[in-house]
Amino acid sequence: MFSRSPLIRGAACGAIGALLTGSFLGTPARAEQRPPRTGFEISQGARWTTQDEEADFLAAVDKAAPRVAVDRIGTTAQGRPLRLVRIGAPGAPADPAEAARGNVLLLICSQHGDEPSGREACLSTVRDLAYAEDRRTRRFLERTQVLVVPTANPDGRAVDTRGNSDGVDINRDHIALTTAESRAMAGVIRDWRPDTVYDLHEYGATAPYYVKDLLALWPRNLNTPDRVHQEARTLSDSYVRPSAEAAGHTTGVYGIWTDPGTGEPVKQVAGDGQERILRNTVGVKNAIGLLAETRVDPLTDAEKADPAVNNRRRVDAQRAGLEGAFDFIAERRGRIEAATTAARRAGYADRGPIHLGGADNEPPEEDAVLRDPPCGYRLDAARYRAVRDELALHGVRVRPLHGGEGVLVPLRQSARALVPLLLDGRAAYHITAGQPVDTC
Repeated sequence: MFSRSPLIRGAACGAIGALLTGSFLGTPARAEQRPPRTGFEISQGARWTTQDEEADFLAAVDKAAPRVAVDRIGTTAQGRPLRLVRIGAPGAPADPAEAARGNVLLLICSQHGDEPSGREACLSTVRDLAYAEDRRTRRFLERTQVLVVPTANPDGRAVDTRGNSDGVDINRDHIALTTAESRAMAGVIRDWRPDTVYDLHEYGATAPYYVKDLLALWPRNLNTPDRVHQEARTLSDSYVRPSAEAAGHTTGVYGIWTDPGTGEPVKQVAGDGQERILRNTVGVKNAIGLLAETRVDPLTDAEKADPAVNNRRRVDAQRAGLEGAFDFIAERRGRIEAATTAARRAGYADRGPIHLGGADNEPPEEDAVLRDPPCGYRLDAARYRAVRDELALHGVRVRPLHGGEGVLVPLRQSARALVPLLLDGRAAYHITAGQPVDTC
């Protein structure tokens, strides 16, 4: 497995401990060439990188590395920028059509503002990929467009809260798209069509059943195409978790308590198939999704005595998981692209049931399965005006009806399974109730 010699560790001495002591690319850089460091690294993990420091850090990377570009993709309710970092070799494509010729990986970091370790791992990974000089990383970036949203919830991060400035949990808003943050991410997913979306979070431990350093979970929504679902399971079970374990961290499946003696499941507490959660949304949109959660709570005496030790472990676990994700793409590129391409094309065949409930570990109720879905949903002019922007952000295609009477939203499109989740009145998180039609 590629993870025996991980890509981003090999490229830039990426272990957090090495970065904190100033090692980079195996040998010390000359002072005028020294890559920037985050506030977290400068403080040896005693504090998190401030948003001003993040802005300066990204500006320095953008200026120094031709393969990096930083875009502003939105603005929060409090006026903070939402940024997208694009990394590729020899340069970062500005046009999503250019990226479509290769594999696209999207990292979403710190949707919850009080979960900062993923953001730190993303920032240092951006820098490592930007400055890497080895042939393997250059070759990887020639075939892979890496996109990073380093702080998906800047307002929440500013005050250390889970929600944004309006108290909305962004990771429950990927269907309704009521927030600037979720709308910005939806636009990136629509335009860049990532093959893999990796979402970094943190969780609170419940001793002794739920204390692993890193937990992972794939899309459980039953509308995730089978091959995409399989690749997401492979990403979790064969790459991300083994990579974290190889770095000395314990791992498990998110949402499942396990007996510390036997390892057997005790209780399921989270991880359902709600389509509004990012890992499920991207699965419905035919991309491979994974949630990665690191443990916030200190468990060892050293971590309890020194918060910086706990913070470094949290970020190092995130880094180790990311290394597994990069290895996954490097080793399974062909399988990944075949799975996502086939899934995107399958919608045009307009065949098969659509699920309004259930999950891969929870059979749906019979009335939650559309075994013979309509061919589309009619929206009158008023309903269409109310949701037009959201449909566009989701990349859903519509067809105007004669006489300005509204639109028809056909199921025969790439986002086939998404259409009923948005427009069927029986769907739990529909944005409006369209009229099902049987003849399109």
